[in-house]
Amino acid sequence: MTRHLTIAFLATRRMALGLIILCLISAEPVSAQSSDAGLQTSLSTLSTERMLADIRTLSAPSFNGRLAGSDDDVQSAKWVAQELTAARLRLPPIMNGALNVPFLSGRNGTPLGVMASIIPTSTIQPDPELRIGNTDHMTTVILGPDYLPVFDSPTAQAQGRVIFVGYGIVDPARGIDDYAGVDVANRIVLFLRGKPEHYQQPVSHADKVRFARDRGALAYLTATGPILNPYEARRGITGKPSAFYGQLPPDQAIPGAWISTALAEQILAAPSDADRLRHLQEQLNKDGLSRATQTDHYAALRWNTMTQEGLLTNVIGMLPGTGPDAIIIGAHRDHFGRPAGLLFPGADDNASGTAVMLEVARALAKSDLRPQRTILFVSFSGEENNLLGSRLYIARPLVPLASTKAMINIDHAGIGNGRLTVGVTGLEKTVAQQAGEPAGLASKLDVFGFFPGGDHVPFKEAGVPTVTVVSGGIHPHYHQPTDTTDTLSPDMLMTTARYVLSLAWQLANEP
Repeated sequence: MTRHLTIAFLATRRMALGLIILCLISAEPVSAQSSDAGLQTSLSTLSTERMLADIRTLSAPSFNGRLAGSDDDVQSAKWVAQELTAARLRLPPIMNGALNVPFLSGRNGTPLGVMASIIPTSTIQPDPELRIGNTDHMTTVILGPDYLPVFDSPTAQAQGRVIFVGYGIVDPARGIDDYAGVDVANRIVLFLRGKPEHYQQPVSHADKVRFARDRGALAYLTATGPILNPYEARRGITGKPSAFYGQLPPDQAIPGAWISTALAEQILAAPSDADRLRHLQEQLNKDGLSRATQTDHYAALRWNTMTQEGLLTNVIGMLPGTGPDAIIIGAHRDHFGRPAGLLFPGADDNASGTAVMLEVARALAKSDLRPQRTILFVSFSGEENNLLGSRLYIARPLVPLASTKAMINIDHAGIGNGRLTVGVTGLEKTVAQQAGEPAGLASKLDVFGFFPGGDHVPFKEAGVPTVTVVSGGIHPHYHQPTDTTDTLSPDMLMTTARYVLSLAWQLANEP
């Protein structure tokens, strides 16, 4: 949970709006013809080379994977602030209470362009261990291909028999109890990720952990089932474990690990049914009956978790407009750091989105034209950890949310099939589609409604229209240590940047 500090933010808001009002005095109205010409000029200045260089910088080992709340992420935030300053964007003054924010400061000592909060950070220490086997022999499985600890798990010293509990859902009102018929006290539960299609209610990973904990489980294992749902198939989900936060406070969580589908199949396999996990999942997907079963396998989880407080930092640059309203272009900067000794570079997720945002900021700042609406460029932290950075912004908006006409979120911008997947809330889909025309991309857009997950979600919940931009197709290195710069597509980066620039210009200038 983010611990927000008491602040006097009204003065900040007045200062920020004061900057916008000053620009009203000298700005010239922009004609449609000059606006179109200005947009084309800005599009021509976009540079793939600069974006790739930014991604290499952010995903380099020197930033250690940019774990939200870590000193490494603070340094990456400082780098982003320097790039926004170099692009000639203003860094507005922001009050951060008693926090000592190590960034540029104005004449009164107020940090410039940095919105900060104290958060707890959890890190699995190097050399964790997961052993699987029977009473005669237990084998240490391989970190990475076979399993990854859930990265905010508490310290683990647990051993017990593995009990399979289906999808791990308990909902008596709808006749579902995946724990029916088994006692999991002092055992380790194994549940599948997601939910069966017949179950329409939302259920989170944190909910499943609570169900296990409340029934006395020592720890849990989770895995992707061999039968993928349509969304998982479109995303190219494999049986590999991924980097993941359980999103429960340490005092409410139990230790857990995401294991490979192959390892889950090994645990469930029976002499008479080698495909037992698939058959169990097929049955679970047909009805709400429990398929809970005690396996012949045991598991032992061993690792140490270090938890400490750190500084969550959003960085904000401003391109003043000629009116009182604003739009936001945002991208999260954080990733998973170096948990369990593994570096997660996060080149596509989301150094790529950050690089696109910076390049769009450079292109718009170079233009002699000024938009009708102020454009805020926000580098969020804490997206991987329950959207902490975007939730912080919603709690302390630089421009009133009622005056924020749209939020554009860029995520996973560097790998794909050449097309863009665009999710829209609070706006007509035609707005997003038409924005592709000036950039020559109208035929490369797949426009949908709301996308669950991402920094646009708190804005959507607050009533701000949102447009989420993601490169289409399969992202094979998603949440993996292999998410490096050399896996990215320069053409995909340019496609994303051209679309975001065109969309931002349209949203910032529409009547």
